[in-house]
Order: sequence, then structure tokens, then C-alpha cells
Amino acid sequence: MSHSHADSGHVHEGPHRHAHSGGHRRLLWVLVLTFVFAGIEALGGLWSHSLALLGDSGHMFSDSIALGIAAFASWVGKRPPSARHSYGLARAEVVSALLNGLLMLAVVSAIVVEAIRRLRGPMPVAGVPVMVIAGAGLVFNLVAAVVLSRGEQTISMRGALVHVMGDLLGSVAALLSGTVVYFTGWTPIDPLLSLLICALILYSTVRLLREALHVLMEGVPPELDLNQVGEALAQVQGVLSVHDLHIWTLSSGVPALSAHVVMENLAQWPKVLAGMQHLLRRRFRIGHVTLQPELATAPGHAVFARGAKVYPLKPENSGR
Repeated sequence: MSHSHADSGHVHEGPHRHAHSGGHRRLLWVLVLTFVFAGIEALGGLWSHSLALLGDSGHMFSDSIALGIAAFASWVGKRPPSARHSYGLARAEVVSALLNGLLMLAVVSAIVVEAIRRLRGPMPVAGVPVMVIAGAGLVFNLVAAVVLSRGEQTISMRGALVHVMGDLLGSVAALLSGTVVYFTGWTPIDPLLSLLICALILYSTVRLLREALHVLMEGVPPELDLNQVGEALAQVQGVLSVHDLHIWTLSSGVPALSAHVVMENLAQWPKVLAGMQHLLRRRFRIGHVTLQPELATAPGHAVFARGAKVYPLKPENSGR
């Protein structure tokens, strides 16, 4: 049995209506300020021979690139659907997060290599300049983190925030390093703190990369359970079973669902469709839904499964 698109139920509640404009402006402001302060830290790190400052400067330069990517993705994501991209370009923010994660891995690797070299051959560090510049960097990064944390937290925005939080931790490390060197003269603290901060940044970066890859591979959103959704749909009045159920993420916070719905009487479809849409919106917060009804042709409806997971009507509801 075949069905035309007119037989299916589709509802799209505007998931692409994000607060992109505000996020785009925030990203641009932080981008400019980050680039300027990165230059200041780089000069200060070269003058004081502080790896912690140079590492933080490297983070901030990479942040400038990351924020630029995120800002571009935010702008691209506002473009409407087209004949070539029927879902629009909202997933540009996921690609942005992936690129930012890979960039952070490169920066962390470079700092780790330099820290190991410094541990083998310590260099003198000027404590006072390090403390002054790191203190200013800490204030700046706190402000940048607050700015980016306001508003909607898309995966692209969180990718940029990971970079800024890495810089904030780098400023803390540089401040501690300068303080210890000034009062004790123990220079190995500089590369040791750099390694500690790299470990913390690496943890956040790996989590971001896993999330971005999960979205790009069209995995089920972590907050949703495929079996739970399927069983809930099968309990809607008039439904015998549900199969070919798929749930994926279009972009940050925008889950989508498609499924085939087996029924004994297609005349009940408008009522069943409304009930399923209401259930998915209210219980699972899924607004982008495509459902296709199918007429039952045999007991058990195995013909519709084709080896896929089937969510049959539970025994207590068999009288529907």
C-alpha cells in the first residue's frame, strides 16, 4: 500500500526562529575585544617569558577565529529555506561548534608540547607583569563569559563560550603563576598550571565535539528516549502500532520526528493526528513532526516492520 504526501501529517512550529540577531551582535562585540586583548597578552607574555600568558594569548587568538566562525554561522543560520536547502542552514552552527572544537584541540596540543619543553628547561619569568596582565585578562574574560551566557544557548554559542571559559581559566593560571613566581621564584609552576588548564579545557572540548558529531550523525537527542516516545505514540486512541520511528536534531534545541502509524480505520486519521501532535508537543517538546498513516492488512502488522522496531498497542488498550 502506498500513500501520497497528502495522507501524511506534518506540522512545523517554526523551530528555526532563534534569537540569532542578539547572539550575532554579542559574538561580534566579544570577537573584537578578544582579538585586541590577545595582542596585549602576547606582547606581555613575550616580555615576561611567561608560558601561561603566551598560552592564554594563544587561546584568545584561537577564540577570535572561533568567535568569527560562530558569528558567521549565526548569520548563515538566519537564512530561510531554499530549493537546495529545504531545512534552511540552521545546522551551520553545529558545523561551527565542530570546527571550534577541533581548533581547541590544536591549541591545547601546542601548549602541552611547550609546557613539557619548559619543564625540561625552565626559563625565568617576570612575576609582576604577569600578575598585572593576567588580572586584566581575568576581568575581561569574566565580562565576555557573562555576555555570551546571556540569551539562547545554541551549540554554536556554547562552542564559543568553551573558548572564552578556557581563556578565563588561562588568566587564572597566569595570575597564580605570576604570584607564585614573584613570592617564591619557583618557575616550574608556570608550565604546570598550563598543563592543568589544558586538561580542563580538553574535557569541555571533547564533550562539545561529541555533541556536534551526534547531531551531524542524526542521533536521537540525549534528552529523548526513542522507545519511550514510540510506546507513548502507540497508546493514542485509534493507533494499533508505530514503526519506522526516527528522531533527530535539526539544530540546537530543535528535535524532529517522523514515523509510520498503523490504524484499522483511516477515517480516524485527523483525530489521531491531532492527538499525536498534541502529545509530542506537550510531553516531549517535539514540534517538527511528520507522520504517515497506514491501514492494517494483517494481525500483528509485521508486514510494516521490515525488521525495524515496532511499538504495538499494549494489552490493556487492545479494546480500542
